[in-house]
Amino acid sequence: MENKKYPGDSVVTGHGRINGRVAYVFSQDFTVFGGSLSGAHAKKICKVMDQAMLVGAPVIGLNDSGGARIQEGVESLAGYADIFQRNVMSSGVIPQISVIMGPCAGGAVYSPALTDFTFMVKDTSYLFITGPDVVKSVTGEDVTQEELGGAKTHTAVSGVAHGAFENDIDALLKLRDFFNFLPLSNKDPPPVRECDDPWDRDVPGLDTVVPLETMAAYDIRDVILGVVDERDFFEIMSNYAKNIVVGFARMNGKTVGIVGNNPKVAAGCLDINSSVKGARFVRFCDSFNIPILTFVDVPGFLPGTFQEYGGIIRHGAKLLYAFAEATVPKITVITRKAYGGAYDVMSSKHLRGDTNYAWPTAEVAVMGAKGAVQIIFRGKNNQKESEQEYIEKFANPFPAAVKGFVDDIIEPRTTRKRICQDLDLLESKRLRNPWKKHGNIPL
Repeated sequence: MENKKYPGDSVVTGHGRINGRVAYVFSQDFTVFGGSLSGAHAKKICKVMDQAMLVGAPVIGLNDSGGARIQEGVESLAGYADIFQRNVMSSGVIPQISVIMGPCAGGAVYSPALTDFTFMVKDTSYLFITGPDVVKSVTGEDVTQEELGGAKTHTAVSGVAHGAFENDIDALLKLRDFFNFLPLSNKDPPPVRECDDPWDRDVPGLDTVVPLETMAAYDIRDVILGVVDERDFFEIMSNYAKNIVVGFARMNGKTVGIVGNNPKVAAGCLDINSSVKGARFVRFCDSFNIPILTFVDVPGFLPGTFQEYGGIIRHGAKLLYAFAEATVPKITVITRKAYGGAYDVMSSKHLRGDTNYAWPTAEVAVMGAKGAVQIIFRGKNNQKESEQEYIEKFANPFPAAVKGFVDDIIEPRTTRKRICQDLDLLESKRLRNPWKKHGNIPL
């Protein structure tokens, strides 16, 4: 081992520009000792992360590592801890992006887990604490690398990865597109791009996107794509917790973060996974001064023993905490249902929402008509009439508008124009939370 000399060890580090904007990059080299982490390897990564913090530029890690270099013993473990410490210190200061481009095992998985976004490459990248052989010897389970920690597992089942790309080249090209949405640091405004899409464009398709039948499903992506610039929407975690859609887009050339309940999956109910997915995304946007645009069509939190035993109360509170804590411009559009506690959670006026709109199809109420009537008029015969009366009184946006919880009831086709006007107005928004060391989010 001592006779083998590899210049630069098993990692390449440096800085460059992506579309004219500075980025710091480290890329692990699997051809040198399997990309394993040594003391020198760790020092190189730490140096590049320190410099990125110093100048205020994002860090991109191209990960392909077998874990700690066993021959170096505790020194390689110390190297991991040094990197983890810098991941934590950089969190919320500069964007951190990890791309898994090969097998990553053991300690190598925790640095990507601490970064803001983790992307994988289909069929060639793996993330796991211990490999299939160790799993078999400890638990007796027979499992392949792909099943244990492949891209499909982490993008659809565990939620560890935020997306997967077809191959290495596709990953690098899509990463460049993604980078264009992000500010360089928490002191930089989000990037602005010249926009050929008129800001005051009417979107007639939105007038008919919500079905007349209140129980009928539709895809919230149709609303998002109609509203944003040039139908360009970079979705995050598209295969995980599909009942909520999150991602980046632009409005009049300016980056916005979008959160929307998707009635096409589980009727748009909030559950454990969707709450965690939404909360993490909202906190990223708030950290980096990216305005948050929320589309609401939520009948409530998903009921059932599975959700209750899994801690839906605690996990649902994460999304509530994230929206309540956020100080960036927050614009909310209620497209149809906004029922119960889920109405409060989804960036309502009560959580310091700046502008809250409702479409004419909106229903802001404690619960749906059928359930409400069964409780209020239990044991009475004329439940059908009572249900109709409840619908007329509460299954519309007017009670909320009268009380000021909704700023305006707007024609769906004018949504883009109204949002662009509000974003311009809110550009100079300054809001500070009370001083504290940090809040205690219900983890």
